[in-house]
Amino acid sequence: MEILIVEDEIEIAQLIQLYLEREGFSCRHCRDGLCAISVFQEHPPDLIILDLKIPGLDGLEVCARIRQQPSPKDPYILMLTAKGEENDRIVGLSTGADDYMVKPFSPKELVARVRSLLRRTLRHGKQSQIYRSQHFVINIERHLANKIVSTNQSVSLDLTILEFELLATFVSSLGRVWNRTELINKLWGTDFYGDERVVDTHVARLRKKIEPDPANPTFIKTVIGSGYKFED
Repeated sequence: MEILIVEDEIEIAQLIQLYLEREGFSCRHCRDGLCAISVFQEHPPDLIILDLKIPGLDGLEVCARIRQQPSPKDPYILMLTAKGEENDRIVGLSTGADDYMVKPFSPKELVARVRSLLRRTLRHGKQSQIYRSQHFVINIERHLANKIVSTNQSVSLDLTILEFELLATFVSSLGRVWNRTELINKLWGTDFYGDERVVDTHVARLRKKIEPDPANPTFIKTVIGSGYKFED
């Protein structure tokens, strides 16, 4: 697994790299946002550890640009923030970050977070590899998601890894109410350390891609005080 560390404080970057390489990860390091974009385009990593306050393009802009660019890999993004930057953390999640950690942090916890993100996989066990509803067909093995728009026509959905897994989870259990903890355990695993609000971020991004009107969703319904359910 390849990890890109985007951090302008050399001591912190070297510490992160030391702990990750001890665990067998291959690491690259950038000190500014423009370098991060360039490395991402030339050698897309599996995961990016992205400091919020870096020279040039800041972490929020880097995160947004990476999510907007087509790439053979859709890297997980772990954002590093300082204490007191809660609003920036929320914005970071909304621009596509998958998790965040607040400085100062434990290097061992960071490694655990990285492993948790990289272990993301849809836990379908012995269930069918294809899920169907009235408007969607999800092929797990081929990693394809189609939306049926008419009797004889369907369109392929351009989803990130997490969006695909989230949609497959919903379509596999139509009508079930999922709370945030259940979705996190399903998609991230029980050892996830992050903020539960990351679920809301990815639900919002998925709605933009599948809903006729994301502000008034037809498929992914919010169940007040409980979580989300998928109706089709």
